[in-house]
Amino acid sequence: MPTVRAVGALAILAAAACATATRQTSSGTVPPAPAAQRQAGGGGAPYTATDVWFMAGMIGHHAQAVLIAGWAPSHGASQALSALCERIVVGQRDEIVLMQRWLRDRHETVPGVDTSRHRMPGMDHALMMPGMLTAEQLAQLDSARGPEFDRLFLKFMIQHHQGAITMVNQLFGSQGGGEEEIVYRFASDVYADQTTEIDRMNRMLDTLKRSPQ
Repeated sequence: MPTVRAVGALAILAAAACATATRQTSSGTVPPAPAAQRQAGGGGAPYTATDVWFMAGMIGHHAQAVLIAGWAPSHGASQALSALCERIVVGQRDEIVLMQRWLRDRHETVPGVDTSRHRMPGMDHALMMPGMLTAEQLAQLDSARGPEFDRLFLKFMIQHHQGAITMVNQLFGSQGGGEEEIVYRFASDVYADQTTEIDRMNRMLDTLKRSPQ
């Protein structure tokens, strides 16, 4: 049974996503390039090259969120922000394991991650993903402490979450993308969870702006 070749597919799809980043379809999403469907191992719904692009790209995307959320204890984060960061670390680490297993079970390339460093294996591909913090933004956040860390973290994590939602829209906007059961459930959970967290972070940011420094 042929599999989707991840290396070539990821390069093509990432380039297509970047090239179309400023264009929107009538549904408001920007789908990656269409991909031929392949049957998932063990039967069931087929998966596509876009599914592989999404799962591989989201591993690096989640890894960056885990990295910066892990800075909360050492950067003087408030109690409320620390609780949010702890949830992000625990939840997204578990999801990284799920995505790695999904790729491994289908004999696709599994990006390596090391959430203890600014630069992680596989990050060159992940940095093409929407919402990822740049090296300059990471350095700016890492140098902040206390309320300034809270403010920058919320600002950058809202950007980061919005990027993940864009990735979900790209997945579901592609031909056959997101129809495989595990991918569908995971992508739907990402959309719901991160939309909810964006609302929460916007409220936290508004409260922070109103608080005396």
